[in-house]
Formats: sequence, structure tokens, C-alpha cells
Amino acid sequence: MKPDPTSSSNYRGRVAPSPTGLLHLGHASTFLEADRRSREANGTLILRNDDLDAQRSRPEFYRAMLEDLAWLGIHWQEGPDVGGPFAPYSESQRREYYLAAWHKLLDGGFIYPCRCSRKDLAQAVSAPQENEDDEPIYPGTCRPGTSRPPGPVSRDFKSPAGINWRFRVPDGETVEFQDRHFGAQRFVAGTDFGDFLVCNRDDVPAYQLACVVDDAEMKITEVVRGADLLRSTARQILLYRSLGIEPPAWYHCPLIMDESGQRLAKRHDALSIRALREQGKTPDDVRRMAQAMRPAMLCQQRFP
Repeated sequence: MKPDPTSSSNYRGRVAPSPTGLLHLGHASTFLEADRRSREANGTLILRNDDLDAQRSRPEFYRAMLEDLAWLGIHWQEGPDVGGPFAPYSESQRREYYLAAWHKLLDGGFIYPCRCSRKDLAQAVSAPQENEDDEPIYPGTCRPGTSRPPGPVSRDFKSPAGINWRFRVPDGETVEFQDRHFGAQRFVAGTDFGDFLVCNRDDVPAYQLACVVDDAEMKITEVVRGADLLRSTARQILLYRSLGIEPPAWYHCPLIMDESGQRLAKRHDALSIRALREQGKTPDDVRRMAQAMRPAMLCQQRFP
């Protein structure tokens, strides 16, 4: 896992697992693809430990994550275990970067405080949603009035702690990007996704903000991840623009499904890399299994 001094490529990819459970076949499929694309580009692969979920992250899952990825034959040149020029590589140690981005979004008038609890939102969005997204469309309960243009929020807020913070999306704007696997994608702000969380009341950045900040700070040139995050990419493109940062290229992988047609989750212990290793499977066996379980087209594509 040592850096290759002969590499002259500017390509920088990453794998960013969360130590909240054992990695499974779906992770293996995506991370092997990220590793392959980095190797073919003679680039650098970064391992990032996405451990912001303090309640669910466990040291034993972190250790298993490193062991299972190495067993699969994935080689990273930068990461929490080997260091690198953009350390620290664990999100729990990167608060200063998220706080700086939060201040910039606050000063630019792109975010606003939200007092809605999860229970409030569950009641407000109890009607069926058109999309099966990880974050239902926000009903706008705490959104500043539309009679005036968005502007900076009161500077009484010195940190995001104590209240949720949402990014105000430009309703009706079409966010388009070219995915290197699925092709042209198009999502409409306010229709396909609404105002989304950037910081939680417990002073922890939400996935969208942490991902953008870390990928930008670590100079990632291509993000390889699952197709379930295509909609998140549209959100993140808005964050990149608001922060004045050029976004990376995107490559979303088809998801792996279980026998019932549901995408794999960490509850699928029988299909965890650790369980497959204990069954005597080899890395090549896991690669073949992942390929066999991957559908040709899984996510809904958006074409112009």
C-alpha cells in the first residue's frame, strides 16, 4: 500500500466505507471498480474512513474494513493507516474543514436553520413519495419566506450546533451531469429532491456536506460509488457551485440486489465479505459472485 513514485497520473479516486457494520458484496463490487479505474489510470487511490456516525461506528468494524479490503486485493496509497498529504483521513477528525464550509454557506445565504425533528418530518411526509430516496422532499416548514430573495442568516450563529441546517435548493432548476457509466443524468431541484440537510443539531455534518468537503480537500478527480447516490450527486453539485469548487467526474456502479429484489445492506451478514472469507471463498470467488448478482441496469436513468 506504499505510494508508487513512478505514477505520473493526475487521477485521484477514493473508497469511503463507513465502519458501522461488516462490508458486503455490494461494497466489494463498487470498491473493486474504484480500484480498477484507479489502476488503469495509473492514479492514486485514497481510503477514507467515513466514521461520522459516532453511535454506530465501531473499532472492530474499522479493523475488519481494512482487512477485508486488503484481502480483496484493493491497494490504496493514502489513508488513515498509511497517512498521506491530506490527512487526517477519518471524518471524525476533520471538523475544522466542515465548519469552514458551513461558515461559507452561511455567509452566502445558501443555508437556513431548521427546527423540525425527525418525528415532525415523518408526519409531514407521510404521503407516498414519488421517489425512494434516502431523504424525502422537505415540506418547507422552516424555509425562509419566498417574498424576499435568500440572504445571509443572522450572524448570531457561531457554529451549527443546536439546530439542523438545510441547503435551500433553487426550485425548478435542472441539475445535469454526465455519468461515466449511466450516461446523461437530469434532476429537477424542488421536484426530485428538496432542501437537504448539511449539518445536524448534534454538530455533525450531514453526508452531503462531508462528502463534498472531503472529496474537494483530498483533490478527488473521480467519484466511484453506487447508483443509489445519483440523486445525491445532483445535490452535491449545487454544494460545489455554492462553495466555488469545481466538481469531480462521476461514475456510478449498478447495485447488487438480494433474492427479494432489495439492495444489499449491512444487515445481510451472510453476504458480508467476512462471512464469505470464513466459508473459504477466495477474492476471485467474491468477484464472480458480485458480477453474477449485478443487474444490467438498476437505477432510473435521466436523459435530456
